[in-house]
Amino acid sequence: MIQNLKKHKMMKRSLTAFAVLFSLSTALAQSGGSAALGAAATTISGYMNDLGLLIYAIGAIVGTVGGIRIYNKWTNGDQDINKEIVGWGGACIFLLLVPTFIAAIF
Repeated sequence: MIQNLKKHKMMKRSLTAFAVLFSLSTALAQSGGSAALGAAATTISGYMNDLGLLIYAIGAIVGTVGGIRIYNKWTNGDQDINKEIVGWGGACIFLLLVPTFIAAIF
């Protein structure tokens, strides 16, 4: 009977220790994740101006190349330049709007 009582006390102690350890590990895991996400957001927001300028520069290069392609097709008498113009214009508008949306997210 004394052995059963000792086993019962030991079981209670081990379950209590396990519950305390589990609750502490969960609390510590949550605080570390939010701190890491906050640090990542701060780092990314520091690069937003540079990223916006890079996207505008890429858009200028792609827009110029697309404009030259359309001009060459037009001067060569190609009849199917309407699709090219719409695609080129859509791409330019997209590249102009991307930095705005990225800045809104971060």
